[in-house]
Amino acid sequence: MNKTEAAYANYLEKQKQFGDVAWFAFEPMNLKLADKCFYRIDFLVMLKSGQLEVHEVKGFWTDDALVKIKTASAKFPFRFIALKLVKGIWEVREF
Repeated sequence: MNKTEAAYANYLEKQKQFGDVAWFAFEPMNLKLADKCFYRIDFLVMLKSGQLEVHEVKGFWTDDALVKIKTASAKFPFRFIALKLVKGIWEVREF
């Protein structure tokens, strides 16, 4: 886990204490996109409603990562969210 991911894990832990998040796990699984092509989930998050979301923590986007998250969001029935820490605030991008 890098520093940004660790900061987000701390954020999720606080959300869990407040009751907004029921559960989360870091890199719990890979999603198969095609033969020999996988998307590794940064955080799988269960909200208090029971809805599962995939949270991707990024410092910057590579073309490969952007293609993979767009493909995964089209193929799987989860809400995909990307987060970037900018000046202490989490910027959110939904796919």
